[in-house]
Amino acid sequence: MSTFKNPVGPQPSSVYWRRRLIVLLGVIAVVVVIILIVARPGASNGEPAKKAPATTGTSAPTPAATSIPTSSASASGQPCKPADVTVEAVTDKDEYAAGELPQLSVALTNTGSAACTIDAGTAQQVFTITSGTEVYWKSTDCQSDKVDAEVLLQPGKTISSQTPITWDRTRSDPSTCAAKREQVPAAGASYHLETSVSGIKSSETKQFILQ
Repeated sequence: MSTFKNPVGPQPSSVYWRRRLIVLLGVIAVVVVIILIVARPGASNGEPAKKAPATTGTSAPTPAATSIPTSSASASGQPCKPADVTVEAVTDKDEYAAGELPQLSVALTNTGSAACTIDAGTAQQVFTITSGTEVYWKSTDCQSDKVDAEVLLQPGKTISSQTPITWDRTRSDPSTCAAKREQVPAAGASYHLETSVSGIKSSETKQFILQ
């Protein structure tokens, strides 16, 4: 008769069965550890599993608009048609506290179906500030360091001023460029900014208030 089924020894057979059971459990534990090491649950191709990025209810951020070059530049392509370019007058605020200087910018958008080029350099930009029927300030009155910058406008894309123009809240006149100029009325006075680029004017003016 097999000694496996009927252990032989000075101890009772139950003692030998317990020992065999302990050894068997130890072997099974070793095998399980080896399997876990090799399989590595939650991993693929030997690399730790990566969590999927969390999603939110918000959409991806819209890329910032391209800036208009401030130095001489050129681009190749067909010239833009005035009807396909929208010019927008931009100020950094709608209302300015006493002594705060407005920052003036311009934004161009290609509303056509094809890319085109336009000279958007400072030599082709005109900023005009009015109140009522009176013109108070014009960027070309005392402009210096004018440059041309041919830029490529992609369809449906917008480019904007890289460096805004600071208005010192004075009246402009070519004859007073080197003199101390008169401050414009404030204390709640309303003004309008109009811009043009390469002869294309903004369809609307941008209103702002000076305190």
